[in-house]
Amino acid sequence: MALARRLLQLHLRSHLTTLPLPSRNPPRLLPSRGYISEMRRSAFIDRLLRGLRSEISFLADSTPPPPPPPPAPFAVDERPGEQWARLRRAFPAPGGGEDEEVRVDATLVDGALPPTRSGTDTGGPPRLHISVKVVVSKPARPGVALTFECSAWPDEMEVQRVFPVLPGGPAPVQQYGRQFSELDEEMQRAVQDYLEQRGVDDDLAAFLHSYMEHKEHAELVRWLKTIECCIKK
Repeated sequence: MALARRLLQLHLRSHLTTLPLPSRNPPRLLPSRGYISEMRRSAFIDRLLRGLRSEISFLADSTPPPPPPPPAPFAVDERPGEQWARLRRAFPAPGGGEDEEVRVDATLVDGALPPTRSGTDTGGPPRLHISVKVVVSKPARPGVALTFECSAWPDEMEVQRVFPVLPGGPAPVQQYGRQFSELDEEMQRAVQDYLEQRGVDDDLAAFLHSYMEHKEHAELVRWLKTIECCIKK
């Protein structure tokens, strides 16, 4: 009996000596790579959203004054989200002739030149440029129109090219255009008078610059808010 007890004690002692001792410094759990990447992505998105909201707030505090109403009787189709706008008006033909529709498509500011035509830098602001397309059509004769490509400067509407549009099968066909500068002086004067009678003149050019300044600001805010919504999703 004593021998059996002695053998049991020796067996237990041998097993206890082989058990690992508890570590004084337990292992530290490290975050996984995926967790670290997600944290970095979240921090980047937060910084980007803060930057967007700061820019939107700044633009909201610096909104340009609203543009004046368009020259009568033009009506504006604002085209939200687009980089251009459209103006329309009806032009009653004198003497009981065929009425016309005048359509003016104008881009946002798409270029600039030095302050003076000579190119001399006078230290003033550049002359901003807006591309304008004028279409004069007669509803009674679909597919027949005159098209004018123009440059709207802050103080001047300048004609560049003239195109006739004639019916041609299922769709109207734009004919070969002529450079306005290639026309003789009498023809140039006739074209300018024709457009001015329909309200396409220097006053319209000034309105377009005021209107497009406001529209460009609104479109930038709209774009920033769209980016913000996409990122938040």
